[in-house]
Amino acid sequence: MNKTKWKVLNVLLGIGLLVSPQLVAKAKDVSWGIPRKGEGEVQPHPGAEYDAIIRENDAFYIGDPDDNAIYLTFDCGYENGNLPMILDALRDADVPALFFLTGHLMEEEPELVLRMVEEGHLVGNHTYDHPNLTTVSQERFFDELTRAEAKFYDITGVAMDKYLRPPEGRFNQEVLDWASDAGYYTVLWSLAYVDWHVGDQKGGAHAHEQVMRKMHPGAIILLHSTSSDNAEAMADLVVTLREEGYEFRSVTDLVVDEVMDDELRVVFD
Repeated sequence: MNKTKWKVLNVLLGIGLLVSPQLVAKAKDVSWGIPRKGEGEVQPHPGAEYDAIIRENDAFYIGDPDDNAIYLTFDCGYENGNLPMILDALRDADVPALFFLTGHLMEEEPELVLRMVEEGHLVGNHTYDHPNLTTVSQERFFDELTRAEAKFYDITGVAMDKYLRPPEGRFNQEVLDWASDAGYYTVLWSLAYVDWHVGDQKGGAHAHEQVMRKMHPGAIILLHSTSSDNAEAMADLVVTLREEGYEFRSVTDLVVDEVMDDELRVVFD
């Protein structure tokens, strides 16, 4: 983790520069899917309405189209034997990732949670019980986040990183507002494939082909840690992506860079 950028992020939060002055786009109930690229497009695009909703509500789904930086994220609902291989590949290749954890994963695999922190990864909130957040009360929403934070702190002795991934990508305006009120950035994705059916895995070559076929500059990549395909592909995938000129960066780099570009330009212009 880049500690300098975290300090900048905390300072900006403290002086109120990261709060959007006006929220224009309002989210109805959304189930975020897999954005697709149109013909001739460099990046996938979810449409102007959804792009505006994300960008105006302390949320992210993609990075700079002119930068070959990419951002690796994992949803970790439970452990079925594949996470250690993924962590091994990331450690050996010095690749940063952001892991979104549920309460179940933390209860069952505290040593893996501690390993994520010790090896320099970001760890975000995937809620404690993995509910559809568009159906819960505000009280339940904050309970889901704070219980996950407390469990993480009990295991690691450090605070959970303030990134939220709503379970199944389901959110609405209340969810985005509540997350922001709790100091969170909502992190979605621009690249994913159907990797979550653990009974229908197709091998590492399949995962490699799926990711490379969809790859684009600024990609926020969603992978599930329960996929044996992803575990088998990870080491070779990192090599291929670097050979193609992509650079693995921390989601914090993306947040700080974009927030400073957008908010500080307003302040100092």
